[in-house]
Amino acid sequence: MAHLRIGSRGSQLALWQAHHISDLLRGQGHTVELEIIKTTGDKITDVALAKVGTKGMFTKEIEEALVEKRVDLAVHSLKDLPTELAADFEIAAITARENPRDVFCSVKFGSIAELPQGAAVGTSSLRRQAQLMAVRPDLKIHPLRGNVDTRLRKLDAGEYDAIILAAAGLTRLGKTQLVRQVIPVDVMTPAAGQGALGIEIRRGDAATRAHLAFLDDAAGRATTTCERALLNKLGGGCQVPIGAFAEMKDGRIHLHALVAHPNGKNVLRETREGDDPARLGDEVGQTLLDRGGDAILEEVYGEGFAVPQQP
Repeated sequence: MAHLRIGSRGSQLALWQAHHISDLLRGQGHTVELEIIKTTGDKITDVALAKVGTKGMFTKEIEEALVEKRVDLAVHSLKDLPTELAADFEIAAITARENPRDVFCSVKFGSIAELPQGAAVGTSSLRRQAQLMAVRPDLKIHPLRGNVDTRLRKLDAGEYDAIILAAAGLTRLGKTQLVRQVIPVDVMTPAAGQGALGIEIRRGDAATRAHLAFLDDAAGRATTTCERALLNKLGGGCQVPIGAFAEMKDGRIHLHALVAHPNGKNVLRETREGDDPARLGDEVGQTLLDRGGDAILEEVYGEGFAVPQQP
């Protein structure tokens, strides 16, 4: 049995995830210690994520700890991991997924459709903003940063009529009281990798990889590999208006993908099925680029794009 050191962000959700993996490893007879590491994304809390635009903003400092051998593995929300890892690293395991969908949370209203004209909705995700604006262009979208508790507290205090969050985080933390609607994928396509945990190690660390093998879920790896291949083809990180949702049906992978302008006026969706996860993601990504996704993303990446203003 091994002594394993885990690197993790210090947010409530990140710690839940790290402790969850720790418990599973201890169940295999290993001893585990946890090192909390503050990342760039944790330090910049007053700017909308889309404005920061740094790939790996939630992973860079943790990867440095891996390189320096201060930790043996890192537990990430897979959607925070860049699609192209540096040559020093590999993803040793992708866990079974929690529900990857987004949810509508509100004190007063039961769904997106029930919101009054001009209602204030909190999200700092351009992906979520774009899809909200596509179905409800009257809504006022306002930035929303902070951990899950902070976001829910702001909603409870009446700063927003509703907020959009990932189902997985709320379920893991047991904070689903204000969930009013699980949003269908054809209304709001989730982020690539949402709901899965990615366990990162130093490339070539065969001993640690072997210890983690039992955590690797075949369906979780296949679906997220497909989603991340699409994201990689489109050149996007976790802060751009790209959605990807893959699921296994009768042994085949079904992929629902999206590229959208943040104003919701230009939304491209593509659905396809296949057997090879990476190839399917790559092909669907190319199709979206050919249909005009390249022009949408060029505009989003341009300097002049304005994120929602503070309310």
